[in-house]
Amino acid sequence: MGPVSTASLEVSGLAFAYPDGHQALFGVDFSIARGERVALLGPNGAGKTTLVLHLNGILNGGAGTVRVAGLEVGRRHMAEIRRRVGIVFQDPDDQLFMPTVREDVAFGPAAAGVRGAELEQRVDRALGRVGMAEFKDRPPHHLSFGQRRRVAVATVLAMEPEILVLDEPSSNLDPASRRELADILRSLDVTVLMVTHDLPYALELCPRSLVLSDGVIAADGATADLLADDELMRAHRLELPYGFDPRSVPAAPGRS
Repeated sequence: MGPVSTASLEVSGLAFAYPDGHQALFGVDFSIARGERVALLGPNGAGKTTLVLHLNGILNGGAGTVRVAGLEVGRRHMAEIRRRVGIVFQDPDDQLFMPTVREDVAFGPAAAGVRGAELEQRVDRALGRVGMAEFKDRPPHHLSFGQRRRVAVATVLAMEPEILVLDEPSSNLDPASRRELADILRSLDVTVLMVTHDLPYALELCPRSLVLSDGVIAADGATADLLADDELMRAHRLELPYGFDPRSVPAAPGRS
């Protein structure tokens, strides 16, 4: 496990070009401490998805290194890395494919060799953490979109990850579902990296933000400070909703 001070995530000099020659990342450096909630902001085409796919080895082969809890992402540690980095995709239906909620949440741990009573405990604990325990025997397609997103989070939590990576977690949620998910994310004792265009949600949940623009980290600081920097926002095509003043919202509690 390494010392408690080990960062959850360290990215050093990460550069990557696709086979067609398009270079998406030009040398990305940042570190996220254990237990931090950090937002990854940036315009479309900035390289956010490319960066996320490096965190558990879906993409690799470029320059630089990614370390998760001190383990370098690479072939040698791949199974452990994929257990430690849980990615919740934007569309929950990409992650829910079994006949019941219980089977979906059990799928990852079962594939990793967890069996019997421990598997049931993992399922119950994960569903409890997202407020979906009573839906264990329901078919996922009978749930609302917001409920399916919470189950998708549970499928990742059942793997007991070091880092929860969320891709646009608030997209297509009604206001009540958005608030429920925010309450869940605040309650989790894991490191969170949240990729989002929803700047008020980033401000509400993440004390710290990274701005990825043109394949490099253009800014790294307190979310409230970055969103209040009009010049920075304009330079990187980040737009707050009309009339929204980040200075009027209390900063997200937690380590920044």
